[in-house]
Amino acid sequence: MSSQDVLKNASTLASYNVLLQVMFRVLTFLLNAFTLRFVSKELIGVVNVRLTLLYSTLVFLSREAFRRACLSGVSGTNHSWRQVINLLWLTLPLGVLWAALLACVWLWLLEVPDPHTVPYYSPAVVLFALSGVQELLAEPLWVLAQAHMFVRLKVVAESLAMIAKCSVTVVLVVFAGEWGLYIFSAAHLVYTGFLVLCYAVYFIRFLDSKEAAKESFPLCRVRDLLPCRPLVDWTLARLTWSFFKQSFLKQILTEGERYESFYIFFAKVLERGRDVKSQKQEDVAIAAEVLECLLKLVLVIGLIITSFGYAYSHLALDIYGGSLLSSGAGPNLLRCYSCYVLLLAVNGVTECFVFAAMSQGEVDKYNLVMLALSVSFLFLSYMLTWWAGAVGFIMANCLNMGLRIVHSLFYIHHYFKSSQWKPLRGLLPSPLLLLALGVSAVVTALSEGMFCCDSGWLLRMVHISVGAACLLIVFVAVLLTETRLVHFVRTQLLPQYTKKHT
Repeated sequence: MSSQDVLKNASTLASYNVLLQVMFRVLTFLLNAFTLRFVSKELIGVVNVRLTLLYSTLVFLSREAFRRACLSGVSGTNHSWRQVINLLWLTLPLGVLWAALLACVWLWLLEVPDPHTVPYYSPAVVLFALSGVQELLAEPLWVLAQAHMFVRLKVVAESLAMIAKCSVTVVLVVFAGEWGLYIFSAAHLVYTGFLVLCYAVYFIRFLDSKEAAKESFPLCRVRDLLPCRPLVDWTLARLTWSFFKQSFLKQILTEGERYESFYIFFAKVLERGRDVKSQKQEDVAIAAEVLECLLKLVLVIGLIITSFGYAYSHLALDIYGGSLLSSGAGPNLLRCYSCYVLLLAVNGVTECFVFAAMSQGEVDKYNLVMLALSVSFLFLSYMLTWWAGAVGFIMANCLNMGLRIVHSLFYIHHYFKSSQWKPLRGLLPSPLLLLALGVSAVVTALSEGMFCCDSGWLLRMVHISVGAACLLIVFVAVLLTETRLVHFVRTQLLPQYTKKHT
């Protein structure tokens, strides 16, 4: 597969992922807004923070290192998918181990919520851990699908799973609200079960089809998806171990958004551990252009969120949960978090490139950097939380993410130093765009002070209209000044749009 084909497929996958994430966020927003009318905010808080953290930590520590290593193409032409499948099945016993350890922490080391306010906490911990282990059953199939660019499978599987989860949640909340955390535990088990079922059904049908033979798919039978001889690719296993040590530290530091589709693109186009001059120049040029445009894209989106987040945090929380959320420290926390989103987005892209280009030795060295960052993060979290409460914790995360970005920027600068490409120019927005964002931030802040949020819906709509007008001006500034970014989005991230116009 050529670099252009890889980019096309990765871009299509990225565009589907964006649509999928938007759908998930909207559904989650509506679901939480609905359930707040039937269950207590304490119960929702335990689900969205403590139990979700248990699940995400379990699956992240169990599979992230395997995903990065197995999607990197490190073994080149000698890549044996049977050995890769064997390696990926190790995520299951590792997941069982993490489930047992984390469940003990959540049950015996963390404070247990009041059983009258949040009933059935202990069974919910066990069920959320079980849902994480259940999802790992699909891990070999997920990696196969990503590596071979089955772009629609992930979208269909996760959409069906999310719809099933929302349906179960709504039905149980309305008709069995006294079940407490059992409601959300059952819904999450349904979600992960649907994911496993969708991937299993797809590959069972695909492996017996003519399409698999036509595409020379490396596996021929369903039993090829199960562990078999030869055992593992030890080069891949060592790289997995390096990424595993790193993933453990990254979970301590909090994980930023992962750009999986473009990590796959960089890992396929670039040769891990080799400098720019020793690689195909056409591939390096494409990688540099994509990196620059991705940096510009996430920077623009992040700046828009930061600029408008200040003036609309209070309104958003008031619409979402009423005075229950909009009073107190909630709006200030959301304002600070809108700044954190910008750093998360930039860090996601820079580390996406760095981890695809690093050699195993460089990954091991970076683990030492991550260790130092984890120590500094824990210290900063303690000091800033003591000084500024929850806002201080967000500030500590911002500083941590900023340090990670600086390290990645140094690596990218050094990587392209001897070449003609300068992808870090993507972090330089146009002066007109910066002016539009600055004016919008000031105007919307004044609008909030004048029209929002205690004078009825008419003045709220005036405040929303002011924001819409300012956002339109920002979009015009992007269209006029960021022409390369607009071209990249139209040709790569909106494939359905371009098909209609070609």
